[in-house]
Amino acid sequence: MPSLRCKICGGDLANDYLIGACVCENCGNRWSIAELVPNYKDYSFVVEKLNRANELLADDEDAVQAGQALLLYKSAAMECVKHSDEIASELMRLSKEGQARAEQMKHYALGKAHFEKQAYRKALSEFEKVRGVKDADEMIAKCQEGVAAARKKRIPYAVFIGMIIPAIVSLFLKERFGMPVGLTIPVFLLGAAGLGYAVYLDGVLSIVVEIASFLLLVPLLLFLVLAYVFHVSTGPAAGIAVGVPLGIVIVMAVLAERE
Repeated sequence: MPSLRCKICGGDLANDYLIGACVCENCGNRWSIAELVPNYKDYSFVVEKLNRANELLADDEDAVQAGQALLLYKSAAMECVKHSDEIASELMRLSKEGQARAEQMKHYALGKAHFEKQAYRKALSEFEKVRGVKDADEMIAKCQEGVAAARKKRIPYAVFIGMIIPAIVSLFLKERFGMPVGLTIPVFLLGAAGLGYAVYLDGVLSIVVEIASFLLLVPLLLFLVLAYVFHVSTGPAAGIAVGVPLGIVIVMAVLAERE
């Protein structure tokens, strides 16, 4: 590849490959890179992708556009691998820098989107990946405040959900093994406290507890009504409490399949 030197004074040139121009650092004359490098047209596809990716990143709060820009930067890098000269090396550097910037903007935009929906935990997760970028640190503080406020509102819900599984376990121990009420109550309270706290924290365990609790809530209520209101014996009451909801689900599934 010909050396990129000024045609007038032979000085060093400051190159901007994305606009295809260079400026002499000595005399200030401006040149088209295509005039100095005949094969520069071979990089037109790469330059086009890089410029398009840069345009997409202009909106730094659009995660979709950031993702598209990331793909364009990666595609441009793959094209650069086909060459082994100074221009290819420079365009590869720009591609790598663009990928890093696109990744940052994607996480930042996702954080903004989650924050607007008040999904503070998800927003916090995204902003923590881009600490120091724009106002990410400020947003992290706001998300932490939002998470704390949401947890306070979650306390009554956590208490209620946390009681369902311990109530079932306590009833089972009492009815099946004849455990005294004086022992089943501590079992219930300890279990409710532990699971309630897990739900309050709103993590992966919380999701498991919530799903299990909702699945068991109807059978629990049916059993309590049958066993303690209508005085149905434990075995039949448990069978009905489990069988009726299960039967309803099966019927609904069959009807949905036919439709």
